[in-house]
Order: sequence, then C-alpha cells, then structure tokens
Amino acid sequence: MSHTRTVVVASDPEALSQQAASQVARGVAEAVAARGRCALALAGGTTPRRCYELLAAPPLRDVVPWEELHLFWGDERCVPPDHPDSNYRMAQQALISRVPIPARNVHRVPTEEGPPAAVAAYYERELRSFFGLEVEDVPRFDLILLGMGPDGHTASLFPGSPALDETRRLVVPNSIDYMPHERVTFTFPVLDAARFVAFLVAGRDKAEKLAAALAGDPAVPAGRVRPTAGEVRWYVDRAAAGQ
Repeated sequence: MSHTRTVVVASDPEALSQQAASQVARGVAEAVAARGRCALALAGGTTPRRCYELLAAPPLRDVVPWEELHLFWGDERCVPPDHPDSNYRMAQQALISRVPIPARNVHRVPTEEGPPAAVAAYYERELRSFFGLEVEDVPRFDLILLGMGPDGHTASLFPGSPALDETRRLVVPNSIDYMPHERVTFTFPVLDAARFVAFLVAGRDKAEKLAAALAGDPAVPAGRVRPTAGEVRWYVDRAAAGQ
C-alpha cells in the first residue's frame, strides 16, 4: 500500500481546528479498538493549540479513550518543561492538564537529560522501548500531528539542515540559526512509518510554501513527508490555500 494524500480546506483557523480535532478523536478511538492503545505524536506551534483545546472540552473530551492514549512529541525545543517556548508546556496547558490521561501515558521529551544529542538519544531509546523495537526497526505511530512554518519546516526539520538526510536514527538534534533554541526532532523514517499524518496549516504567510509542498518541491521539508503505508491529510485554512 502506498500513501494517500487529501487536502481539506477550511474557511478559517477555527473551522480547521474543529475538523482536525474531530479527526484526532476518531483516529484515537479507531486505533484503540483495533490495537488496544493509540500512540499519538503531538506538534508544537500556534496552529495546533486550538485543536488541543477542543479535544480537552466536551463533546470530544467525553469520547476519547484517555486511558489507552499515549502522547509523544514530534519535536521539542531544548528548554525546561515549564519554559514559555516548550512544546510540552503548551500541550500541558491546552490539553493534558484538562483531561483524565494517566501520567505514565505522557512521554515527554526529557530536555533536562543533557545536551541535545543526549536528549535525542534518550528519546530514541524511549521510542524503542515503548514500541518493542529491534535495532533496525522504526516505530509505527497511529497518528502524528504536524505543523508547517512559513519557511516550509515541519517538526524541527528545517530547509537545508543535516537532519533531512538522516535515514537510521529516529530522533536527532537539529538547530538552525534563524530559530531560537536548540532542538530535537523525529526524522523522516519515523514520520513516513505512521499510519496517519495530519498537517495543520493556517495563515497567508504559509501559502507559498504550502503550494510548493503539495507540488512536491524537495526543498520544502513538509512536502517530503510521505507515509509509505499510510495517509497524510492536510488541514489548511483558506488563507494558507490562497496559492
């Protein structure tokens, strides 16, 4: 099976968030019904936050099987977990603190474990342990949420950065001079092994790179996410879809 791609154009960021949140809730329930648990990787950034708030409120809050949901992060800035720029902190405020998910199901990137290379290695071990992987295996997430920056980056895979060419490691350190903080990020092998990838993209400043990504421009990292046996769905608002 090859990957399938669909693009859903919403009228505005709120409609985009509602559609994406409904898809996440449905996807979690389907994964739990099929496999007994769901592994979901969260995105950082501004667009996903509203999606998380909707998941944490009725009616979606009441239908998600929180006990069987496991949360991971597709990337993280190397800052303390209570730092304003922490992806974990954003999800904690918008979602985790407001739903009955067991603490053991929240697999935070341990940014306090040392320099970025050590953090990335630790998180890769966490993935291998959770999924029961052999050395050469890649985890198969049920659902990965991603955003896209105005430069076309997704997770912390930036244009022209060495992490774009990583084929063996699951998590790597990656930074770029025009973004604050060092980071760690999932690599393409992890993103491309997912059963379902959902992009959330809003704003006119994303329109040019969104068009390039959907056209398959290899210079746009977001456009290189192509699950080998799964689906990628782009939730975009009308402003981002302008081109």
